[in-house]
Amino acid sequence: MTTPGAPGPLHGLRVVELAAIGPAPFACMMFADLGADVLRVDRADGGRSFAAWHRILDRGRRSTALDLKDPAGVAELLRLAERADVLVEGFRPGVAERLGIGPEVCRERNPRLVYARMTGWGQEGPLATTPGHDINYLALTGALHAIGEAGGPPVPPLNLLGDFGGGAMFLVAGVLAALYERAASGRGQVVDAAIVDGTNALLGMVVAMAGAGTWRQERGVNLLDGGAPFYTCYTCADGGHVAVGALEDRFYAALLHGLGLAPAGLPDRDDPANWPALRRRFADRFLRHDRDTWARRFEDTEACVTPVLTVTEAAGHPHHRARGGGPAAPAPRFSRTPVELHRPPSF
Repeated sequence: MTTPGAPGPLHGLRVVELAAIGPAPFACMMFADLGADVLRVDRADGGRSFAAWHRILDRGRRSTALDLKDPAGVAELLRLAERADVLVEGFRPGVAERLGIGPEVCRERNPRLVYARMTGWGQEGPLATTPGHDINYLALTGALHAIGEAGGPPVPPLNLLGDFGGGAMFLVAGVLAALYERAASGRGQVVDAAIVDGTNALLGMVVAMAGAGTWRQERGVNLLDGGAPFYTCYTCADGGHVAVGALEDRFYAALLHGLGLAPAGLPDRDDPANWPALRRRFADRFLRHDRDTWARRFEDTEACVTPVLTVTEAAGHPHHRARGGGPAAPAPRFSRTPVELHRPPSF
């Protein structure tokens, strides 16, 4: 059971966030959601790219404005670093050092400080100072090449895979690991979180599948990339879509039952050569009813069939409402230390 009014698991942790875009704000949102006191340092002139896009990511902390090109602003930032447990910055390599707020300066003031650096390419390497965005980092890891329909070009998976999966969440993991080590050593350290590194780690299973000969380099022909007719999306009569994830045998049997198809009349699904024929049979069935009719038909079954909701529709889904969920809710959940959003930091 949760304890009403209990602080989050990171209660008392102080984080200084140098305002950035994408993965760094997402990571700091996670720290704030988990109960940390996060203070965002904005530019003195108020400028910030894509500020409106970060409305949800910026939750849970106050902000202060500093001119880091002014010695007085630098001095104030260093004062904040002296009292912080974590500092998060998302500049290109070398920028923080030129401003006088690099890890050596900050950790000289506060040896226990965990100095977390979020970049696309990492702090070193031939591309370290090269501009880039999520799509570029994914392109160089092979992840982008693997995503898309058969015969079509690669499709960017929004910025979920690179910025937030390979970037922000690996930064969070790195910071928490450094804090755990600090409990024994008493010393902080620098965490170099790079989107390319995190994305490469996320690709581990796909790389292993390729090595085992069960993943082809062509898009849209593999088990998990939409190639399998029992793990893909189908168009319905109203133009909506359903997602089918019937990998296991019993789930596949439930899928066939819901579609009104007899297993004996279908080719063996374990042979990829039969996948095009199976896909045509399934596609024809799904075109007979609209999306929501199929959703009702497969509700409370083991077929692993769900409607593909728009972002707007998803917010009102009963499951999300029951869990108080959606993009504006914290994750994960804790039994003894539930998080409380929008607590101001104590700097």
